Amino acid sequence: MDLVKSVTAAGSAAVITVTGIHPIDVVKTRLQVSGGEGSRNYKALGIGGTVKVILSEEGITAFWKGIGAAWMREASYTSLRLGLYGPIKDAMGVTGKSHFIMKFTAGSLAGAIGSTVGNPFDVLKTRMMATEGKEPPSMAKAAGDLYKAQGISGFYRGLEANVMRAMVLNGTKMACYDQIKGYIVASGVIPKGLATSFIAAFSAGFFMATTVTPFDMIRTKLMNQPPDAKIYKGFVDCAIKIVAANGPQGLYAGFFPIWARFAPTTTLQLVIFEILKPIFGVSGGGE
Repeated sequence: MDLVKSVTAAGSAAVITVTGIHPIDVVKTRLQVSGGEGSRNYKALGIGGTVKVILSEEGITAFWKGIGAAWMREASYTSLRLGLYGPIKDAMGVTGKSHFIMKFTAGSLAGAIGSTVGNPFDVLKTRMMATEGKEPPSMAKAAGDLYKAQGISGFYRGLEANVMRAMVLNGTKMACYDQIKGYIVASGVIPKGLATSFIAAFSAGFFMATTVTPFDMIRTKLMNQPPDAKIYKGFVDCAIKIVAANGPQGLYAGFFPIWARFAPTTTLQLVIFEILKPIFGVSGGGE
């Protein structure tokens, strides 16, 4: 029962958080798919220029394109990768004093499970955010078009990259969060509580952006391929083509929007999760 409570609390925290953070994700996605066939070169515009163009040409609501799919993604993917971390730690016998690798492994396992379940919504969210024009795309229409063109397999485009990204992301996020929180509490400078969780979560966001950006870039490219075409053969082929076209730095396109998203997202998710834990009756988690 603790597992269900933990997943429910995590999902609630994730849905609340993504509603406010989604505009940053839209800008990040536009920068990553920039310059493709038939799409605007947002990289040349930069973050400020991209925001200005979206606002002037598509309106304020464009920053919430794909929010329906994002909510579904958070309710499936994030609820599992965040909510399963504690139960998996308990099952592995991981405690606050355990090695960083053990915490990373528990986070990675939770991330892999969550990304596999949430991949269809991730594909839809990515495609909807990348769609230009004033008319917000319908999730039902986007799903119907994708199914007609590619069948069920279309919803699992980029699964390999997504699972790898989720394992690195969640392993880094939860292990760094636990480790940093432990150091702060041990130092005695700040008493254990929301302030400790806030600092630990914000710090974890930077390490997440550093390790995850290349995987995020590759995942976005794979998921945003045209419904009737397959530009990349897979994860490795996509990585090679990105580096060949733009150099190694091409894998870090959108780093600052990702960091700008991860810092508040990680902080809000984990702090809200800590607040919701006692409300949902969640205990344990290898503390």
